[in-house]
Amino acid sequence: MAPVAPADDTQVALLRGVNVGPAKRVAMADLRTLVADLGYGEVRTLLNSGNVVYSAPGVAPAEAAVRIEAALAGRLGVSSRVVALTVAELTEAVAVEPFAGVAVNSSRLLVAVAADAATLAAFAPLAARDWGDEALALGRRVAYLWCPAGVVASRLWAAVNAALRDGVTSRNWATMVRLSALAAADGLR
Repeated sequence: MAPVAPADDTQVALLRGVNVGPAKRVAMADLRTLVADLGYGEVRTLLNSGNVVYSAPGVAPAEAAVRIEAALAGRLGVSSRVVALTVAELTEAVAVEPFAGVAVNSSRLLVAVAADAATLAAFAPLAARDWGDEALALGRRVAYLWCPAGVVASRLWAAVNAALRDGVTSRNWATMVRLSALAAADGLR
């Protein structure tokens, strides 16, 4: 068995828009191979929507994201924005979720992960608005969107998507919790 990566070497890459519709199809086995071929270790995927956990000693998440994005385009012919987090950033995002007790349906609580600090700052004007039943809260690296009527009917999600486009990628709360558990499995933290 390969040695377990120290916690600060573990990262999570999130691919935007992969396997959502007929475009941007990526088999998770191909994604695991692609990430491993870039030299990253302990590669695991979650679900069929472009979530990958890996170890990347000495590599900043932003650098890993750029490398994975380029490899997706070059090797698989798929153009997808990739956002990467350290496992510590993911753990913090899950630990500080601001809508506990309010967001009762985990599929309607979205976590939008920003590509960088400037993108996250673009959420500030949206956070200042009144969204009625919907709510937006900012974390250190993510934004939380409570969309009780669902994403399709959400004015908040439409505004976020229009303002930030591919500067963010989002996952529902259940997926974020499962990603955090996957990163913590087998000694990864």
